[in-house]
Amino acid sequence: MPMPTPRQPIDSAAPFARPRLRAIARPVFVAIACVAGLFAGDRASARDYASRDIGDWTVAASKDGKGCFLTREYERNGGTRLLLGLDIDGTNRLSVLNANWSIKPKDQLKLNFRLSNSSYPAHFAVGIASDGQQGFVTSFGAQFPAYFAASGSLDISRGDVPVERLSLDGGKAAVAALRKCVAAQRENPVATAGRKARSDDIPADPFAVSSRKSKKK
Repeated sequence: MPMPTPRQPIDSAAPFARPRLRAIARPVFVAIACVAGLFAGDRASARDYASRDIGDWTVAASKDGKGCFLTREYERNGGTRLLLGLDIDGTNRLSVLNANWSIKPKDQLKLNFRLSNSSYPAHFAVGIASDGQQGFVTSFGAQFPAYFAASGSLDISRGDVPVERLSLDGGKAAVAALRKCVAAQRENPVATAGRKARSDDIPADPFAVSSRKSKKK
């Protein structure tokens, strides 16, 4: 087990917490993978919700009203897409996708993540697919968005094999806007927006009722 680097923060990726975290995380991340397609696939439709561009980043509210996310596209062969989601309960998830990658949904991976100010070696991730791209989703400790905002880059590798080197320029302003979006979601939940209570005389399936009435006649 590698010794922590001096700049590594005390977080969920800390070496002493990693074995216990992995034992708990595997079933949890399988569940994340089941909903990750929806999270990543909401990118286009979420623009109809509270969304704005912050430099190279787009901040958008999720349709379920439970959080917001950042999106950034990178000009790569296969078109890399990065998404950072933050929920109103404080949980986060990071997705990175590319059309050339051969990751399959629910594949279990150990990847190394290095920001300018922190590192997460052998961190657990789960394969996902969305919009013709394949990639992975993972989650970090509560301080990760702050580290992300303060970092100039994100390097990802699979063992000694480099996966991506992504610029996070403008991330500080983008994460600030992400937090404002989440705060607005928390103060004005929209999970039930647009839903109106049904009148007592309106059945759940009016066609079935109509059909029964017509038969009685």
